[in-house]
Amino acid sequence: MQTTQTPTMTAQLPQVHAPRNDGTALDLDWVASVQANTSAIERRAASLPGRRSVKKDYQAAWLCKAVSLMDLTTLSGDDSEGRVRRLCAKARQPVSQNLLEAIGMEGLTTGAVCVYHDMVETAVDALRGTNIPVAAVSTGFPAGLSPFHLRIQEIRDSVAAGAQEIDIVISRRHVLTGNWQALYDEMCEMRAACGDAHVKAILATGELGTLRNVARASLVCMMAGADFIKTSTGKEPVNATLPVTLTMIRAIRDYRDRTGVKVGYKPAGGISKAKDSLVYLSMIKDELGDRWLQPDLFRFGASSLLGDIERQLEHHVTGSYSANWRHAIG
Repeated sequence: MQTTQTPTMTAQLPQVHAPRNDGTALDLDWVASVQANTSAIERRAASLPGRRSVKKDYQAAWLCKAVSLMDLTTLSGDDSEGRVRRLCAKARQPVSQNLLEAIGMEGLTTGAVCVYHDMVETAVDALRGTNIPVAAVSTGFPAGLSPFHLRIQEIRDSVAAGAQEIDIVISRRHVLTGNWQALYDEMCEMRAACGDAHVKAILATGELGTLRNVARASLVCMMAGADFIKTSTGKEPVNATLPVTLTMIRAIRDYRDRTGVKVGYKPAGGISKAKDSLVYLSMIKDELGDRWLQPDLFRFGASSLLGDIERQLEHHVTGSYSANWRHAIG
């Protein structure tokens, strides 16, 4: 992340414009060749938080960029229509108007709103008139163990309800047993069920055992047509981490280099502090380049991150930190 540049911001979220990933034939030789040097990846990841620093106006601009790349999320058992509508209102106006006016970022919105399948229609209605897409978690989220035909039907129902993005969960057992053909076939069928909706493949990396498994699963899902690969459901004991992120975005880079196709990345779960979002953005900029700093190729899956970013922006404008309750999400 350069301290002499601020990210390009737009007043409204642009329409998704990256070409769809049509996938490729499953190349088992390519998959078998993928390795992950865990110690080297961990050393590189551990060095990242101290290698980049942005302050003052530059930091404020990068934090606004993080907001524009956020899938504002509620995935709780006690979700209600009222909560989802409040979340959508926050997505429309994620940072208080006086702060946005002070830093010259009026019109800022989040990248999307992410909800359970049965809340899609509510979210679509609450976001009517905006460019903010609704993402639905489908396929028996979070375990992904419901009967396969029901997972496919859930995708179709979410798309019919108006979801423009579908976050699907893969069957972890296919990765743990090395059954790459089964994972590929499953992903292809889920991709087909999404139709025009973009599909994010959730790997549940905290349950895959090794970084090599993460790298290989990332590659197979991209071969099968995933438009995004995503770390976690947010429900695992370990969710997004820097080593996992480095592994996955290098798989994205390898896939881009070999096929020419850009695939998006979404870290989710455990990213709750503004300073952490800056580390992730700097990693994306270094490893994939500026093109991935747009909402059609990068998203944060977040529920509490926005509150801390808003507090940091208020400190930037006023010089004082505000109480957490002043920036409630919903």
